[in-house]
Amino acid sequence: MTSGGIDPKLINDCVHCGFCLPTCPTYTLWGEEMDSPRGRIHLMKQHVEGTPVTPEMAGHFDACLGCMACVTACPSGVQYDRLIEQTRAEVERVHVREPRERAVREIVFSLFPYPRRLRLLRPGMGLAERMAPFLERVHPSLGAMAGLAPRVGRRQRIPRLVRARGPRRAVVGMLTGCVQGEFFPQVNAATARVLALEGCDVIIPPGQGCCGALSVHSGREEQARRLARRTVRTFTRAGVDTVVVNAAGCGSSMKEYGQLLGSEPGFRVLDLSEFLVELGPVADRHPLPVTVAYHDACHLAHAQGIRAQPRELLKAIPGLDLREVPESAICCGSAGTYNIFQPEAARDLGDRKAKSVASTGAELLVSANPGCTMQIAAAMRRGGARIRVAHTAEVLDASLRGVSL
Repeated sequence: MTSGGIDPKLINDCVHCGFCLPTCPTYTLWGEEMDSPRGRIHLMKQHVEGTPVTPEMAGHFDACLGCMACVTACPSGVQYDRLIEQTRAEVERVHVREPRERAVREIVFSLFPYPRRLRLLRPGMGLAERMAPFLERVHPSLGAMAGLAPRVGRRQRIPRLVRARGPRRAVVGMLTGCVQGEFFPQVNAATARVLALEGCDVIIPPGQGCCGALSVHSGREEQARRLARRTVRTFTRAGVDTVVVNAAGCGSSMKEYGQLLGSEPGFRVLDLSEFLVELGPVADRHPLPVTVAYHDACHLAHAQGIRAQPRELLKAIPGLDLREVPESAICCGSAGTYNIFQPEAARDLGDRKAKSVASTGAELLVSANPGCTMQIAAAMRRGGARIRVAHTAEVLDASLRGVSL
């Protein structure tokens, strides 16, 4: 990421061919040129050439999910991921938002990147759904947050070191994350068990904070750098050369630390599924007679290019019936903080994804990102078609231990 503006060279890579249009969620919803990747690049070019960031222009940039489906589709290799991050940082520098919007943004970015603060929300999560209509009247973003709240289980304390079962094949660090750690602690516990059962010593440094993903995707460069530096220090002190991540958005951002910080960290970052396929299986898989719909998280499929590995892991489980979700490349509307700041568009995309998931007839939805899990589960509840949701790690954990999901 460059500091202080938008790179004109990246803008000029776009030839406005239109291959990105059918892959863009907002263009699919509204059919508006300026809410497509090439339309937004046109606005970026205008700003670079001297046009100030107007509220309307900022609105088009804010409406982008940053899902990177256009990056996958682009035949010209346009680095839209870098462009939208640079643009969002520029918007945050030069555009003054209206007071209510500023206040809501400050609440979100003073809360979500800090696990201890998130922990304070846990006791009230059961009331969140009932509080949503009231909070909606206060501000749509507050109502959206309440409507997304998952049913949280008990906290699960994970030791600093989880020893390999059997011969040790690798030593890895594990990111616990913010939302994942506080709202989905069972996913982290399952991740550590799976890695141990596959022969890994798992080092889980205490006091981990946010990796910076939410901040960098929203143009808050300084906060992102501060959190990223802390994460690098944490795992450097732990002495690991590989860090395994089980949240797609976190893994995507950590793999780009070199751009954000100006130098590469001294360790590799790998998604859990990516690491397990690279390592190869040794633990026995027990049958799981379950029908599964696998959801491609955008920051896993588009940003990291990881599609085959999760499917390979799931297909290797005896008795598991894996079904594909129609329109899998279209974002579910979560996109980090998008479903909070753009609740109407996010709701439309969530409802669309929920219908696609329901059409598979699967009894379990598997996702590799906590935001997607909350978004799709909330959309399924709205549609009256509740479905169990699990992380890839939880499915593997159940199979390796021979227990039911």
